Amino acid sequence: MLSASAGAALLGFVRPSLSQASQSHRIAVARGQAPLTGPRRPATDVWAYDGVVPGPTLRVRQGEPVSIVVDNGLEEDTTVHWHGIRLPIGMDGVPGISQAPIRPGEKFVYEFTPPDAGTFWYHPHANTLEQLGRGLAGALIVEERSPVPVDRELVWTIMDWRLRPDGQIARGFGNMMEAAMSGRIGNTVTINGVVPTVEPVRAGERVRIRLINAALARIMALRFEGHHPVVVAIDGQPCDPHVPKHGRLLLGPAMRIDIVLDMQGEPSRRYEVIDDFDEELKYSLVELAYDAAPPMRMHPSEAPLRLPRNPLPTPDLKAAELRELVLQGGMMGMRGMGGMARMGRAAWAINSTSMTGDGHAGMPPLATLELGRSYVLRLRNDTAWWHPMHLHGHSFRVLSRNGAPVPHNQWADTVLVAPKETVDVAFVADNPGDWMLHCHVTDHQTAGLMATLRIEGAGSETR
Repeated sequence: MLSASAGAALLGFVRPSLSQASQSHRIAVARGQAPLTGPRRPATDVWAYDGVVPGPTLRVRQGEPVSIVVDNGLEEDTTVHWHGIRLPIGMDGVPGISQAPIRPGEKFVYEFTPPDAGTFWYHPHANTLEQLGRGLAGALIVEERSPVPVDRELVWTIMDWRLRPDGQIARGFGNMMEAAMSGRIGNTVTINGVVPTVEPVRAGERVRIRLINAALARIMALRFEGHHPVVVAIDGQPCDPHVPKHGRLLLGPAMRIDIVLDMQGEPSRRYEVIDDFDEELKYSLVELAYDAAPPMRMHPSEAPLRLPRNPLPTPDLKAAELRELVLQGGMMGMRGMGGMARMGRAAWAINSTSMTGDGHAGMPPLATLELGRSYVLRLRNDTAWWHPMHLHGHSFRVLSRNGAPVPHNQWADTVLVAPKETVDVAFVADNPGDWMLHCHVTDHQTAGLMATLRIEGAGSETR
């Protein structure tokens, strides 16, 4: 049996020297238990990073080398994908595409230098549906050199679980009927590994909340009753500070939104944070519970909220090449694809091409892009379902939805595309390699809504 490092060497992956790293972490992947539904109920059997769900929040510094050793204590292969980080292809965590899988009892050293500050996260890209669905996820925070001034910062890693009455995770991962519709939606939602009741706050304080949707399939639309959240970053990338339309924060799986919240509620009162993406199934996620203390300040702080821009390459829209990617399939959308029976395990496709599972070595790329050139990807959703489309190794600017310009200078690595909607995004293909493009409703990914984009050109052997 090859070790992960030996397999990587055979596949020609380039890894930087460990001696260059100034920030080191070690994470153990193993089975464990977590009190998801509270201390008075039986703990849930989970798969966890360092024995906790979500995994430890890793905080690193922008522009400085990072080394993270991952020890695999599971009985199956795993990897770690550093979601949203622009890093070398050999550190991207896709088995067969960017690295050999980490075998049981073995380890792999991930080394990269994060160019962007912001809110990111990490999760497996091997048997993703079950490993993520059993708890393998964690926050990765790249600290800004000049953060916005706030009184406190909170990280909310939101996860969605399907639990049996005894509190254990229900089986049935990979159900093809679900995969052809909205994916595996759970019946229990946690924040930072517990079913939340209240978030203690104080009147007059200013709080930054880093929201991470680490669910398999649940799309959320969060409203902060009686408050006006200001969005300052999307998927780790700063945007023009703004109050979201209708006060709703639309958060698809894998997406992150950073908000600043001035706590202008009344002392001793409680205010609900409501998820009403599905109006008929809306629920209270948590309550902001004000203590009885007098306000820290009587009026909201006037300190600026704009974050410093990350060093993203700006696409040349006049010279950009347009590539149309049509999202196809799913229940009520398979007639043009021959139906589920003829497709086998594939229920979805991009431009009539399906890649199932977690990635396939040797599968031809959907498109080959020229290193250093600007591109506009036109994502046309011909299906009846929502798709958060994620591009590895890059961030892109969200240009338009159905031809209407998207405001607030929004950049992202995962964009939510509504049924029958067309979204244009633009980026510079500046990171060589075969990069995954897939829906982050994990059932959709594993059932075919995934492809690779190959970026190559002069000097493309190393980044």
